[in-house]
Amino acid sequence: VLENRDLQDSIKPQKVEFRSLNFNSTLHWQPGRAGEARDTVYFVQYKVYGQSTWQNKDDCWGIQTHVCDLTNEVSEIQEPYYGRVKAASAGVYSDWSLSCRFTPWRETLIGPPTVTVVHSNKSIVLKLQAPRSPYKRKRGSKIPMTNYYDLLYQVFIINNLVDEQHRVLVYEGKNKIIKIEDLRPGVSYCVVAKTYVPMLDRSSAYSSRQCFVL
Repeated sequence: VLENRDLQDSIKPQKVEFRSLNFNSTLHWQPGRAGEARDTVYFVQYKVYGQSTWQNKDDCWGIQTHVCDLTNEVSEIQEPYYGRVKAASAGVYSDWSLSCRFTPWRETLIGPPTVTVVHSNKSIVLKLQAPRSPYKRKRGSKIPMTNYYDLLYQVFIINNLVDEQHRVLVYEGKNKIIKIEDLRPGVSYCVVAKTYVPMLDRSSAYSSRQCFVL
């Protein structure tokens, strides 16, 4: 019995946590302290905080990976959820390892907007598109993150002659089409953008650089 208990403890999954970007939410964990035997498999359950019964996640029942997609299971974005994982190896099952409480609306990271540089003379026009969630409207299109948050766009310009790392904020607001004027012809510029959520005081990463010469 003791040996079994030791094995149970040594295969118990560690560091169970939710990670989420634009409401694409996955549960992650690490193998137990014994490392991982070849035959180790994992079982995932989830529930809303306050509920007594756990739900099995069928796609993540007896899997060998360390990640489970729970995007559809945590779609009530204001609700707090828990996930938990147990391991089995050599016919022995570990206890459950519990995640911290996870509230998608509060904790998902929001991605940067997509930036399109339209045209240029002495100015350029940028088109910004908010990131999209995995959740769909009745017609099938994915719902943009602006439906869930009051988002602001921040646009920065980089003058490659001056300094690669020096980003100047040239716009902050909700407009999706932005004109940047008074640029010097023949100079190489790059633009990057972020989304910013004032209510949570949280910014996205930078979008990928769009570079151009007027």
